[in-house]
Amino acid sequence: MSGAGAPTLTLDGRGLRVAVVAASWHTVVMDGLLAGARRALAEAGLGESDVVVVRVPGSFELPVAAARLAPTVDAVVALGVVIRGGTPHFDYVCSAATTGLTDVAVRTGVPVGFGLLTCDDEAQALDRAGLPGSHEDKGAEAAQAAVATVLALRDVPGVPGVTRVTGVTA
Repeated sequence: MSGAGAPTLTLDGRGLRVAVVAASWHTVVMDGLLAGARRALAEAGLGESDVVVVRVPGSFELPVAAARLAPTVDAVVALGVVIRGGTPHFDYVCSAATTGLTDVAVRTGVPVGFGLLTCDDEAQALDRAGLPGSHEDKGAEAAQAAVATVLALRDVPGVPGVTRVTGVTA
């Protein structure tokens, strides 16, 4: 969900429990992503007691934290940032985090909002962090995607664990 063509979502996430897993590298960017996710979850009707935030060292650690939290919540929002450097480290971390988060979602059936920024430089990360002057708010978008996916799955008859049907209006 990014840029032109992104849907405008009105979400009713009341009654959901969401975990936000956030990396710690690049404090300014991460603080912006986390603030955006919290804001989007509040706008969807989740209270502070409905949201658990877990900080991990870096983006590589996002999948293990998401895997541990997924069975206890309705959705996980994963937030991190990896900025390209002069070694292949960028490629390894981005690939491992992406594959790991995808595996968590598919294996557990718990939606994972993907808020991992993979940027060529710090300016790109700041432009996506939801800060004053940023063009995008990827933390908010990841939180909205996680909640919207929970609600979309609740609208499917016969999906195990569905107890309440509410909708997403686009």
